[in-house]
Amino acid sequence: MTFGDGSKRQGAFVLASKGLTPGKLRGLQRISNPKGTLTMLALDQNNSVVDMAGKALRRAGEDRAPTYEEVVEAKLDLMRGLATAASGVLVDPYYGAWSAVASGSIPPHVGLLLRLERTKYEMSARNAPMATIEPGWGVAKAKLMGADAVKLLAQFEPTEPESADANFALVEKVYDECRRHDILLLLEAVAFPFDGETKKDDSFLDRKAETVIESARVLSRYCDIYKAEFPGTLGRESDQQLEDNLLALDAVSERPWVLLSAGVDFDDYLVQVEMALGAGASGVLGGRAFWKEYFEQGDAASREAFLAGIARKRLAQVDELVRAEGTPWFSRYGFVAEDLRAVRAVEGWHFRYPAG
Repeated sequence: MTFGDGSKRQGAFVLASKGLTPGKLRGLQRISNPKGTLTMLALDQNNSVVDMAGKALRRAGEDRAPTYEEVVEAKLDLMRGLATAASGVLVDPYYGAWSAVASGSIPPHVGLLLRLERTKYEMSARNAPMATIEPGWGVAKAKLMGADAVKLLAQFEPTEPESADANFALVEKVYDECRRHDILLLLEAVAFPFDGETKKDDSFLDRKAETVIESARVLSRYCDIYKAEFPGTLGRESDQQLEDNLLALDAVSERPWVLLSAGVDFDDYLVQVEMALGAGASGVLGGRAFWKEYFEQGDAASREAFLAGIARKRLAQVDELVRAEGTPWFSRYGFVAEDLRAVRAVEGWHFRYPAG
């Protein structure tokens, strides 16, 4: 039957059949720009923030680690300065989540994503990381406090079976929990050195692109949004090779994917973002590339000026690209915007919900 707006109604089962249940769909709507792209800001880093804050204290003549309260205030400062320029903000439960909500540092119209994993890892016999959930935390608590999505980082190397098996099992477990609680899961998988390597060694750099692509092939079905590394290294491989790598990543990704920043300098990240969007990415979830110099500023006034000026301009520049060139998340699920507007639930649907 065709209605007055010219559309043909579809049953909500067409969404549920692709895993887009009410909670997950609402999560996607909350963390997206109006046309379905994603400009997300990462402020969930703990170890790197503590390290940068500690260096700032030492430059000021204080030879000590930052306190819990100092880390909280730094994160809230970053949120207040940048969150309004993002479609969603990722924060950690230990320092960030409750303080962010209580203080209103993340505005109500900006999506809230909460990290699940602990930042300290157990290591395999070959010195490869095996992810665990933050003690005292989990999917149920994130859902209970009103998060729009959760994020899990599971570092993944297909050629290191012990860590790969452990991290794959955790991904499956968390994916099932997110289905049961009907909350959006954003999954991040990154390559890592092991067996005594460093990230600068040729042995690591030579396999990095293949690892990124193969990880997406294996893992991207176990999430709703996939957070990917740049598959290669600027200046090490040709632009054509990097473009081919990105197209291969896009081809194997079963869910919408976004590009992480991995702490690279902003100018390099901007190039990576442009290339990724051209290959089919739906947006970004970037962190230190936008704001890492915050901790190099000498006083509160300088930090505020940095956030209001350079950092915010960086985020706005990337947001403009994402809105103009990103692939809407619903395209990866086989929909156009008009399809979604025509979906209706049947009477009595709530008796069968939750489907998981």
